[in-house]
Amino acid sequence: MATPAADSPMSAQSAAAAAAVPAVGARSLDRQAIAAAFEATDGLLPASIWESRPHLFSPAQVFLAPADLARMTEVVRAVEAVSRWPGYRQAVLEQAPAIARLDHGPRGAFMGYDFHLTADGPRLIEVNTNAGGALLNAALARMAPAGGAGGRAGARGVGAADFEAAAWRMFLQEWSLQRAGPGPRRVAIVDDGTEEQYLYPEFVLAKRLFEAHGVVTRIADAGQLEFRDGRLVLAGEPVDLVYNRLTDFALEAPGHAALRRAYEAGRVVVTPNPHVHALLADKRNLALLSDAAWLDAQAVDPPLRRALSAIPRTRIVTAQNAPALWATRRSLFFKPACGYGSKGVYRGDKLTRGAWADIVAGSYVAQDWTPPSECRVRIEGLEQRRKLDVRLYVYDGEVLSAAARIYQGQATNFRTPGGGFAPLTVA
Repeated sequence: MATPAADSPMSAQSAAAAAAVPAVGARSLDRQAIAAAFEATDGLLPASIWESRPHLFSPAQVFLAPADLARMTEVVRAVEAVSRWPGYRQAVLEQAPAIARLDHGPRGAFMGYDFHLTADGPRLIEVNTNAGGALLNAALARMAPAGGAGGRAGARGVGAADFEAAAWRMFLQEWSLQRAGPGPRRVAIVDDGTEEQYLYPEFVLAKRLFEAHGVVTRIADAGQLEFRDGRLVLAGEPVDLVYNRLTDFALEAPGHAALRRAYEAGRVVVTPNPHVHALLADKRNLALLSDAAWLDAQAVDPPLRRALSAIPRTRIVTAQNAPALWATRRSLFFKPACGYGSKGVYRGDKLTRGAWADIVAGSYVAQDWTPPSECRVRIEGLEQRRKLDVRLYVYDGEVLSAAARIYQGQATNFRTPGGGFAPLTVA
């Protein structure tokens, strides 16, 4: 369990509260100094970015116990190992849309594994494709290093020592898994309404990463893409690789038709893509990975079983099990199978009959409720309690970096004073 920072007044909770929800050590950061450092060092992220996104970063730095990081890394590797088993792939792809059964090779850039820290160790709450924040948090870590005034002796960051070099190798590997040759010449970073996206600053950092390696890069709305003469085209120029930030995971929307056709034809490298989402990020997969009987039937190795025990029991909501789930709803958390950004999620103890009808009619999972850990954040001179989770950014089973997400309320939303991404330091 993460331990309170001895050098910080933000760390302590009462012993009784800590027994139920672990306190996570943290210390205050100078938000104005970080914003100024971003503007001076990265130029591409001016002060206006912070004015329109005041809660992108939390005014805190979070400390994580080495044992917790080791445990989370084991869980990540176990999930990705089982995801390659034929029995698992058959089970999850049978319920996936047809496009997701196309496997062109890529394994998914910046997978996100989200954990809650508990008194019994970390718990994997969900897995996400195109997980936001990796590049932003790497930049933040440079502004708020582990050492320095108020830091801990021996503290270190999480993941690759040279994150940007590791991120570039990741994209080159994604390319080589589908294409021959030295690498992509033109890249499109794609979403809907890119400049209005809250994490648009990260698109800018990704563009800079590609351009530093001589790759022509554009940030574009998916609707600007065209599929002509067997090529994906943007503004008249062919696109070799798409860094995909869309939350239309099966590329079903009419505005995504060109990207869908190019992907189906294998004419462009898309990362992450529908196959990766179905294999790892569809929340129904957690029902298999937390099902002891299914794991027995698959003869999953004991070390993998032990790691997967960190996944709270998850069940797919059906008409048949709906009465039993309603009866035990107060201990459950309900999520849409292909949801994102905490949209459409429900705490069972707050469910109305109307919301329950929508859950049963939709595609939902019910997960045993695992309360998030907490820290104290100094806001306008006063300490306040906030919730947090930990996100590991992963490629092909290896941890690239990590960050905490601090929030208030039911889910992370980057709208709460004191909330946002926070640098994560192992100590």
